[in-house]
Amino acid sequence: MRRWLAIVMAALAVPAWAAEVPPPAGLWISPHHDVAVRTAPCGNHLCGWVVWASATAQADARAGGTDRLIGTELLEDYAADGRGTWSGTVFVPDMGRHFSSRIELASADRLQIRGCLLGEMLCRTQLWTRIDAVPHG
Repeated sequence: MRRWLAIVMAALAVPAWAAEVPPPAGLWISPHHDVAVRTAPCGNHLCGWVVWASATAQADARAGGTDRLIGTELLEDYAADGRGTWSGTVFVPDMGRHFSSRIELASADRLQIRGCLLGEMLCRTQLWTRIDAVPHG
């Protein structure tokens, strides 16, 4: 009985997205190769923080009101929707704004990030690429 209870408790402790499609955890680089983000679970959600940025990306972020780009959470509280996508909020540092967003693991090495201004209108999609290590320089 105790063993059964332990198994049930362990299953309940697993975040909802873990039972579905694996979350896109790892290191990702932007399409322009100027920002790298590490994604990882944050509670029952998925989040992503800037771990590297080019000098140009850092200057653009400062111009948008984000003084320190490295360490900034870009992908905030993404919840799995059960269809292989996650919905949350994306922060765009050079604009200093948050937008509703959806991410999808397009392939093992490609992460599609879509941010929208008004519901599903005025949207922009980027395809980020998985990397093995944080860039240098």
